Amino acid sequence: MSAAMHRHASPPARAGRRASTLPGTSAQPRVALYARYSSDRQSENSIEDQLRICRERVEREGWQLVRSYQDAAISGSTADRPGFIALQAAMRAGEIDIVFSEALDRISRDQEHVARFFKLANFTNVRLVTISEGEVSTLHIGLKGTMNAMYLQDLAAKTRRGLEGRVRAGRSTGPAPYGYRRVTSVLRPDGEIDRGLWEIVPEHAAIVRRIFEEYAQGHTAGVIVRRLNADGVPGPRANGWNTMTVRGRPSHGDGILRNRAYLGEMVWNRRRRLVDPTTGQLHRRLNAVDERVTGLAPQYRLIDQALWDAVQARLSSEAAPPDPTTGALKFWERRKPQYLLSAKINCGVCGGPFSIQTGKYACNNRPRGLCTNPVRLDRKALEDHVLVILSEHMMEPELARAFAEEFSAEWDRLAGQRRHDEARNRRELEAAEKKLDNLIDAIAAGMRSAALQAKLDEAEGEVARLKAASMQGTAAPVRMRPDIGVIYRQTMRELRIALEGPDNAAALELARSLIERAVVHPGNGKAAPVVQVEGMLGAMMKMGQPELSGSILSGAPKVLAVADAALAAPASRGRRLGIGPPDI
Repeated sequence: MSAAMHRHASPPARAGRRASTLPGTSAQPRVALYARYSSDRQSENSIEDQLRICRERVEREGWQLVRSYQDAAISGSTADRPGFIALQAAMRAGEIDIVFSEALDRISRDQEHVARFFKLANFTNVRLVTISEGEVSTLHIGLKGTMNAMYLQDLAAKTRRGLEGRVRAGRSTGPAPYGYRRVTSVLRPDGEIDRGLWEIVPEHAAIVRRIFEEYAQGHTAGVIVRRLNADGVPGPRANGWNTMTVRGRPSHGDGILRNRAYLGEMVWNRRRRLVDPTTGQLHRRLNAVDERVTGLAPQYRLIDQALWDAVQARLSSEAAPPDPTTGALKFWERRKPQYLLSAKINCGVCGGPFSIQTGKYACNNRPRGLCTNPVRLDRKALEDHVLVILSEHMMEPELARAFAEEFSAEWDRLAGQRRHDEARNRRELEAAEKKLDNLIDAIAAGMRSAALQAKLDEAEGEVARLKAASMQGTAAPVRMRPDIGVIYRQTMRELRIALEGPDNAAALELARSLIERAVVHPGNGKAAPVVQVEGMLGAMMKMGQPELSGSILSGAPKVLAVADAALAAPASRGRRLGIGPPDI
């Protein structure tokens, strides 16, 4: 059938025959060639062979060859191909009359992509011709598109079967991890490279064993990384060692400590790749645990079972429980912040985070040599000190009273402005409706013209806009209590008592909502370090006056208080910074 269509659509030229021309014109059609190959087992000669036979056909037909487009070693299942994209741009620009290729599957093997390309060709009045199918029609798109889609599915299934068989035989399907190198010198009886073979790199294997042993002894991944970098041990990549390289991710099974290759096992099919049909972006998703395939490769084992089990037990005790289906971490089941200042402390020198290190809060960048802040603070003492700042140096009653008065006055002013705007809007709406009625009467009387219709459309739009504005309503009056600061401090005292109780989860969450962050600065010389607390004014106002709505407080600025972090005795001095009115 395809051969018949081929002869009918474009019969070969004979001696003395005129060159094929565009319908209704004597001009030679402008032709663009497209060639593609996808497999790494094919060579660049495949492209040249496709273009050569296409050029020969163009010469026989007497067509004008404008340009050739090509994509080398790119799958036909994706439309993200430079040559393919450039070809479509030329079609839209009206630069060509015919797209000529060896076969329709060179254009694409994806049924959706082929159909979209065919639609573009029809839209741009470009003929799509191939050597195999002749001039492509809707029938070709449906039939060949389906065949190509089936081919891709069959190819994927065969590829997966081959990969699964390789893994079950103890062979690799990907790059060699740290500690091994790929072997490419072994040939099969048919002369092809025997793929999936590794060999152990002794010096790297010793580093792998060192990492496992130190972690099993109780050292953290961070300590191990610092030691490796200090000893000048080259990492898997040029940028040295980092904690992720050592610890990895539980759901992905990567990182030195989680890679089962060191146990003599090959694991395949952890993830699958999916292409977003809208954006074309590639996404990787975890497969179910029971879909994964494990093959034994004892010749590659570097770690004994006892050491492996000890390391995995420690990793499991420090991680959140994984999803039993995919093995992914269930982030919603992770523990809530355990302490008042968890993830809320920053260094005043480098801006990096503070975390608990050997029982004390300290800058994370200090051990790495990236910060000079020497401050180390006891957790409980720092939390008490921050609570003192929140209780005694925030929302000072006199300043809060002045703020409440200014807030209420500003609200009244804005409310008056809104009432004025609403009255003006009503007047404009009445005028617009009257103008619309007059235009409708004129049209009803037989006065029709394009200009009159345009004015009618404009008037209808203006009436709709003014009606929408009038439906917004007036905000309810707001009065901030003058004693909001007093009530806030009373509530803070009750909150501090609740924090000391056994069931303090709700109190802890409320207290954390008051704190944006705490910044720790080193003191000058022997002076005590300074802790700057940034409090959330909106949350503080809500604590002092619970009936205030969230919409009113959404624009509230932060309040800052600075006090010496005298840990032996709570801060005895501090200075409050000004409070301004919120944007309403």
